[in-house]
Amino acid sequence: MPEIIRDGFRLNYQDTGSGVPVVLIMGTGGSGRAWHLHQVPAMVAAGHRVVTFDNRGVSPSDNSPPDFTVDDMAADTAALIEHLGIGPCAVVGTSLGARIAAELALSRPELVGRLVLMAARGRSDAMSTALNRAEREIEELGIELPPSYRAVMQVLQQLSGRSLSDDRRTTDWLEIFEMSTSAEATARAQRGLYPMPDRLTAYRGVRAPSHVISFADDILAPPSAGREIAAAIPGSTFQVIDGCGHIGYLEHPDTVNRALLAALRPERAPGPAVAHRPEVPAPA
Repeated sequence: MPEIIRDGFRLNYQDTGSGVPVVLIMGTGGSGRAWHLHQVPAMVAAGHRVVTFDNRGVSPSDNSPPDFTVDDMAADTAALIEHLGIGPCAVVGTSLGARIAAELALSRPELVGRLVLMAARGRSDAMSTALNRAEREIEELGIELPPSYRAVMQVLQQLSGRSLSDDRRTTDWLEIFEMSTSAEATARAQRGLYPMPDRLTAYRGVRAPSHVISFADDILAPPSAGREIAAAIPGSTFQVIDGCGHIGYLEHPDTVNRALLAALRPERAPGPAVAHRPEVPAPA
């Protein structure tokens, strides 16, 4: 697997396809390989060169000192884009990845030709701050919650209630999250990045053509949070996709892929921040 060395540690990446380059940045605790389940094949088929990578602390990339920042992660992404010589390129991030992508657009605007932020926040609110505090208290007390309980909590936080109405799908998701022990360990390492400071004023400085995608049933980054970001970024457009929770790119990938490919079209002109539904409804 190819890698670059930055700040003394290895950053592993995958470079797939040819054509218009796009970099995909994964969220908290997630491997860049998750993009390869659905998004990478669709983007390559549409004529994109797609670069994914494992954020610091996500195997097989190296671990990092515990006091790393989102600025460090944006610098990691910048180093990768420069290493590959693909800037300015489109950058897509989800959740924490969206936060990294936005900071990259601010700190290194010459590397970002187009910006897509999914399941994003511009600041922590009272509930997200309380959730982060509660998780920290559990860790500080040395309490090791059973994987089955962690899985239940993740499913409730990450998925749409519509998906949970299907017992078979719910059982499958519970099994997936119960086996994701490495992702939970990584999420703990990245928990120091929260709560998120208010970056909405700073986002007014983003100059890349931008599109914000929120998922209608996302309780971690609700559409109201995405709407705030789109209102802050000059000329940004905004979209809400129905039937999805926080990991909509896995929950209803075909609908999300259509939205992403539409947002990445060079002819797409930036417009006002307007909430709209996708042209093709999400499956029930």
